[in-house]
Amino acid sequence: MTEDIKRQLSAWAATYHCADFIQSDPVQFPHRYVQKQDIEVSGLLTAIMSFGNRKQILKKADELHALMGASPYKYVLSRRWERDFPSTDSSSFYRMLSYADFYSYFKRLHAAYSRFDSLEDALLVHCGTPMEKLCAFLDVSSKSPQKKLNMFLRWMIRRGPEVDFGIWENFDCRDLIIPLDTHVCRVACDLGLTETETFSLKNARRITAALAEVFPDDPCFGDFALFGYGVNHK
Repeated sequence: MTEDIKRQLSAWAATYHCADFIQSDPVQFPHRYVQKQDIEVSGLLTAIMSFGNRKQILKKADELHALMGASPYKYVLSRRWERDFPSTDSSSFYRMLSYADFYSYFKRLHAAYSRFDSLEDALLVHCGTPMEKLCAFLDVSSKSPQKKLNMFLRWMIRRGPEVDFGIWENFDCRDLIIPLDTHVCRVACDLGLTETETFSLKNARRITAALAEVFPDDPCFGDFALFGYGVNHK
């Protein structure tokens, strides 16, 4: 990687890593809360919904949060989700995510908070990287790039107060993997950080390793450079 590209990535990251980023991003929803558990519940479910048209994501996430009310954590413990998201309802809540899918997410969260003080503590019983722990908790594959889950992990682990929360102290931001999406792939490929725009875990790791050359202690800081520039220069 040339010094010019390193300087460009640093400049883009500084430009897009700001409070204004929150206003049009799904991360605005967990930013409504102060309590750790509320941030975890809001963050995880919002991240899971973060695909497709941005306006539709925000609209449906707002609808979800209206149901959860002032405290998503208390909503989980109350089991009101059993009424709002019936386990037998296969109709769509948001795109291919059904009401039954959300029932399963809330059920996992309820089980976690019934045993542990936080979702962070619940993940510590699983082995592997942060992504592998979260995939094990949700019972999904850790062999795919898992853009939405890696975005949630960035929110929880990175100590970048402008956007991310940094409330999970048992994890290291150097173990994060960049959330791989169209914009990130395209810009990374254009800059020579990767040779392909393939959506794979291998490519996500390759791009993260390249960003570590610029931001060795915080590779996913480079996410703001690639995603921010990509969105604003389609």
